[in-house]
Amino acid sequence: MTDKNKIEIAVIDMNKGNANEGMRGIAEILLRYQTEMGLSLSFDVFDLRQKGEIPDLNYDIYISSGGPGSPYEGEQWENDFFDLLGQIESFNANNERTKKYAFLICHSFQMACRKFGLGHVIQRQSPAFGIFPMFLTEEGKNDPLFNGLPTPFYAVDSRHWQVINPKHTPFYITDNKVLALEKDRPHVDLERCVMSIRFTKEIVGTQFHPEADPIGIKLYLLQEDKKKTIIENHGIEKYNEMLNSIDDPTRIALTQQVILPNFLNEAINTLRKG
Repeated sequence: MTDKNKIEIAVIDMNKGNANEGMRGIAEILLRYQTEMGLSLSFDVFDLRQKGEIPDLNYDIYISSGGPGSPYEGEQWENDFFDLLGQIESFNANNERTKKYAFLICHSFQMACRKFGLGHVIQRQSPAFGIFPMFLTEEGKNDPLFNGLPTPFYAVDSRHWQVINPKHTPFYITDNKVLALEKDRPHVDLERCVMSIRFTKEIVGTQFHPEADPIGIKLYLLQEDKKKTIIENHGIEKYNEMLNSIDDPTRIALTQQVILPNFLNEAINTLRKG
């Protein structure tokens, strides 16, 4: 980066051509942040899974979205994504002052766990979809990413796959990397899902969707096909609970206002010092 007041961001679209609210949510946060902070901020979108587009290392910040399907597709785009993460990690290791930052959401988070050999990425017994509490670990409580959020805080969680952290596996994640976990369910004989990891100082990710906003999620839930699917899978009470939760300003509205802006603050403040 030559101009410290000009921030260039690569947004990687992992949705494989499927309609979604996530990309709109990311764009909304970036545009709002630019206005509020008075920055010269630009971003380019790369359709990785559908068109094979991948950004190079000329960007300051990388944000990679969630998306449908298996994190084990074995296609070329996976190697390209792994290569990019490796290049970012290598760049940061070899440059003391200038750094590159990455935020990885849901599908991208699962892919990063594979890349960095952290946790165990498995398919869920049944899909998860809703607004759920996220519990910060001690590391998470002290991480600037979550500054301004309580524990638990609430976020949109939508996944067919998940990352667990069984201690008997060779990929057990050391405590200083796990930032958030799902609710502890002692009556269920299943590992708690890992909801956020700081992979390196500059690369962090979440299983949940911090970009989700109340308006977008409500519009999604009110679509007849989505309403029918949710009620069939989770029941009318769960559906109504989700609608009521959306209107609570201390839940996903707060999460959207805090996490990605905190990430941008940390990245941009460091970039300006470099």
